[in-house]
Amino acid sequence: GGTGHIVEYFGPGARTLSCTGKATITNMGAEHGATTSTFPYDAHMEAYLRVTERGEIADLANRYAEHLRADPEVEENPEQFFDRVIEIDLSTLEPHLVGPHTPDLTHPIGRMGQDAKENDYPIEIKAALIGSCTNSSYEDITRSAHVARQAKAKGLKAKTKFMVTPGSDRIMQTIERDGLMQDLQDIGAVVLANACGPCIGQWKRDDVKEGDVNSIVTSYNRNFRRRNDGISTTLSFIGSPELVTALALAGRLDFNPITDELEAPDGTKVKLSPPEGKELPESFEGGMEGYLPPPAESANVELEVRPDSERLALLEPFPAWDGKDFEKLPLLLKAKGKCTTDHISPAGPWLKYRGHLDKISDNMFSGAVNAFTGETGKGKNLLTGETGVPFPKIARDYKAKGVGWVVVGDENYGEGSSREHAAMSPRHLGCKAVLVRSFARIHETNLKKQGVLPLTFVDPADYEKVQEDDRVSITGLAGLAPGSRVTVTLHHTDGSEEQFEAQHSLTALEIEWFKAGSVLNWLRAQNEKAGKAAG
Repeated sequence: GGTGHIVEYFGPGARTLSCTGKATITNMGAEHGATTSTFPYDAHMEAYLRVTERGEIADLANRYAEHLRADPEVEENPEQFFDRVIEIDLSTLEPHLVGPHTPDLTHPIGRMGQDAKENDYPIEIKAALIGSCTNSSYEDITRSAHVARQAKAKGLKAKTKFMVTPGSDRIMQTIERDGLMQDLQDIGAVVLANACGPCIGQWKRDDVKEGDVNSIVTSYNRNFRRRNDGISTTLSFIGSPELVTALALAGRLDFNPITDELEAPDGTKVKLSPPEGKELPESFEGGMEGYLPPPAESANVELEVRPDSERLALLEPFPAWDGKDFEKLPLLLKAKGKCTTDHISPAGPWLKYRGHLDKISDNMFSGAVNAFTGETGKGKNLLTGETGVPFPKIARDYKAKGVGWVVVGDENYGEGSSREHAAMSPRHLGCKAVLVRSFARIHETNLKKQGVLPLTFVDPADYEKVQEDDRVSITGLAGLAPGSRVTVTLHHTDGSEEQFEAQHSLTALEIEWFKAGSVLNWLRAQNEKAGKAAG
C-alpha cells in the first residue's frame, strides 16, 4: 500500500537504530511500493560515514544537520504534516518471521508454531541462511555470533544446514579478522562466497526436489516462490540474522528463543540470552581487491565476444519511437495478482545468461499468472489462435512479424529486486507499453529507461474490462507531457470497443528517453552533440 508515497521514519525508536539497521528497513520499502523511504540524519549515520572513511561527507552533513531531520513541531504533531501516521513501539515489538512466498505475511515468533500447524507448513527447518546484501552488516554478524558463542559453550550445534553469505569483501575480511566467522563455523555454519548465492537462486540443492514441500528460514530480503532455490514447493520465511541463527540451533519453526529452551548433548536445558551486538568495528578490513577500474581512455577499447557464446552478447540499440500511436496491438499478458520482477524475469539458473539479452529473454513472464486461465507462464497467441504457449515464444512470433504488444498488470506490478532484465527482456521482444493498476517504483523507472511506456489506469476498475483476445490501441502519444493522459481503446473480438483514460508519471526528460528509444540512446545522442560542439 505504499505506492505513490514517501515513507519517513522518525521518533525516539528511530534514534535507537544503527545506520545499517536503518538501511535494512529502507531497503524493504521496495516491497510496499514506496517512492522512497528515509530516516533523519543522526549520530549513527555520522559514525558509519567516519568508520567507512567518508569523514568529509559526515562533516558536510553535520553542517546542515538541522535540515536533514524533521522539524521539532513535525515530530510533536505528525498528524498535521503526514497523510498517514503509523506508530510502532519497538520496546514491545516481538521478533517476527514473514512468509511464505511474500514478505508481508507476518508471524510473531511466539505464534509461528501455531500458524505453521494451521497452515500445514512443515515444522522441520531444512536450511537456515543468514547474510545477503541487506542483512550482513557487522552488527548483524556480531549478534548472530553472540548466539553462536552461547551455543558452543553448551556443546550445541546447528540441527539443520546453516549457511552464511557475507555481503561484501569488506565484511568477509572484517568478520574473519575479528573471529566472528569462526564463531559461526564452530556451530556448523558453512560460509559461502560473498556473492548473490541462494538469495537470488544460485543454490543447487541436493536435499529436496520439485514437489517436496519444505521450510527454510533466511535473513535475505525476498522470499517469492522459487526465489532461493528454484523450487516452487519450498516455503521460505524471513527473519533477522540472530533469529535465524537461533532457529538453526533448534531446527524447528515452532521454537521461540524468547521463551523456549534447547537441550544440550549432556541433557541439560539451555536458555539463550538475548543477542548482543556491536554496531561498528573500530575499522573495516580491505574490500577493494576485486575492483577493476575502467581504462582512462576507453574510446579505442574494442570488445570481442565469441559469436556462438550463450553467456555474452553485445547489446544492440533499441529502435527509437516512430512518432505514431500504438494501434490495435495484441495483448500478450494480463497478469493476475502479485507479479514481481521474479515473476517477470526469474533468476536462479537463468543468471548464467544475464550477459546475453536474447538468451535470458526465454524466461520472460515464465512466473506470471495468466488472469484468464490461471496458468503460469503461458498464454494465447492472438495471431495463430494457439493456446497454452509460453509467453516468450508468443512474443518472438509477434516480433518476427513486426508486431508490438502490450502487457496489463495488477497492483504493485514489478515489486521486488530492481532486476533490469525484467524491463529489458520485454523491450527486446517487442513490448510497447505496460498498463497496470499500480507500479512498484523501481520497475516503473526501469521501463522508462528502456523505452517502454509505463501507464496506470485512471480508474483501477478498468483492469476488469480487458479480455483475452483484445487488441489494444493507445492514442494521444504525440501530446505526451508531464501530467498528461492518453486514451486506451480495447478492441474486443465481437466488434465492440471500450475506451478509457490512462495516466503516466513521465517527466519531461523521461519523455525524451521514450522518444529516443531508451536512456542509453538519449545519452549517446547527448554525447555526440557534446563532441561536435567541442570539435
